[in-house]
Amino acid sequence: MSEGAPYAALSPDVVLAAVDATGRWSDGRLLTLNSYENRVFQVGLEDGGFVVVKFYRPGRWTDAAIEEEHAFARELAGAELPMVDPLVFDGRSMLVHAGYRYAVYPRRGGRAPSLESPDQLMWLGRLLARMHALGAREPFRARGTLDRATMIDAPVRATLGSDLLPAHLFDAYRHAAARVEEAVANRIEAVGPVRRIRLHGDCHPGNVLWTDAGPHFVDLDDARMGPAVQDLWMLAGDDAMMDALLEGYGQFREFDPTELALVPALRAMRQVHYAGWIAERWHDPAFPAAFPFAAEPRWWEQHIADLHDIADDL
Repeated sequence: MSEGAPYAALSPDVVLAAVDATGRWSDGRLLTLNSYENRVFQVGLEDGGFVVVKFYRPGRWTDAAIEEEHAFARELAGAELPMVDPLVFDGRSMLVHAGYRYAVYPRRGGRAPSLESPDQLMWLGRLLARMHALGAREPFRARGTLDRATMIDAPVRATLGSDLLPAHLFDAYRHAAARVEEAVANRIEAVGPVRRIRLHGDCHPGNVLWTDAGPHFVDLDDARMGPAVQDLWMLAGDDAMMDALLEGYGQFREFDPTELALVPALRAMRQVHYAGWIAERWHDPAFPAAFPFAAEPRWWEQHIADLHDIADDL
């Protein structure tokens, strides 16, 4: 499979055959779901119902890291937390077909949470506290840590090594990124040591689905070690929302308030990572189609200006 187009061989027939290989026979119904890093499909079954099949991006995670993701999901689900965990076939949840590693999940529908509702935010806070209580029991050993190396250094190298960044902006971007890295380092040093635990890692509203029975979490693809506040700040658009989350959180687990001072640094790292992620994946045909603005010099000019603003504010 091509490094630039890693899913070129992932035809509908391959997707359906991968489901059939588990012994759950597909009926030919296939719907592509929204995902860029991986490829995710809803597949109909002959005996009724649907499954969701996730094909992992080749080369991103090791087998051990994927197995840790699945083990964490099972641990959470086993503790009666609303986490969608992968199905197991012959003792394995990480499967391989036609060279692709994949996992099969039960389909769990839902709608976006209403983050303007204090009650829903408190509910999510309680669930995240329980998730973190389990996450604190032992570390990830293969999935790495949410840190400057993964969220700034690697993405900056990807951007500087990409043809996507206009040549005349190369030095300006490098200078702006260096300013952000220094500011982030200073902020982290000022906050001091905080405990790192196993996290969801990418707990934005799109990874929370709400039903009449309440919320459930999906997609541990970015699960890493990091501070608890990482799973809170992306759900909190303002201080009042964070207060509601923390009110619920505090009912099940103590929260270290010094972590709140990390939020600007975490937000800055995510913004640097976003641009580097697009640059690194640009040769995947899905990315130019989904992010056409990144091919425009003015987008990079604005990104560089934003990085300077971030450095100033930190």
